[in-house]
Amino acid sequence: MLPQPSGTQIKLADVAGRTSAVIAAHAHLEGALLPILHGIQDEFGFVPTDSLPVIADALNISKAEAHGVVTFYHDYRSQPAGRHVLKLCQAEACQSMGSDRVAAMVKQALGIGFHETSKDGSVTLEPVYCLGLCACAPAAMLDGEVIGRVDADAINEIVAEIRT
Repeated sequence: MLPQPSGTQIKLADVAGRTSAVIAAHAHLEGALLPILHGIQDEFGFVPTDSLPVIADALNISKAEAHGVVTFYHDYRSQPAGRHVLKLCQAEACQSMGSDRVAAMVKQALGIGFHETSKDGSVTLEPVYCLGLCACAPAAMLDGEVIGRVDADAINEIVAEIRT
């Protein structure tokens, strides 16, 4: 059984079946591995380890190659994310505008560090290395929505939104 954000479990047989369905939808694409992995993460909320042999077999690649791609790219998760995903930019422009201070405040407010999910499953905190808002640094992204000029007031608003 695999964990899910809702606390339910996924049967391993379901992983293979659902993975095969995602593969069938993307296998016709050139360079299908990345679209398949994105589809798997959309399907499960993360890329289950048990899906990798199914993917490798379908694409005629090694399990090690599939695993290497998943672990190389930071956007692929090996565990379910929280209900909210907060990404804090750590690129140079944001660092020069105080992203380290912002990260420290967020970590303290949420009680978690980067690459961690809160015990209640409400939020996963991730570093990101450029959101394209350099002119509005420091920047963050909450559930796909970008936020510029993050300061203490913005952090309080973000934390309040996450906690509701």
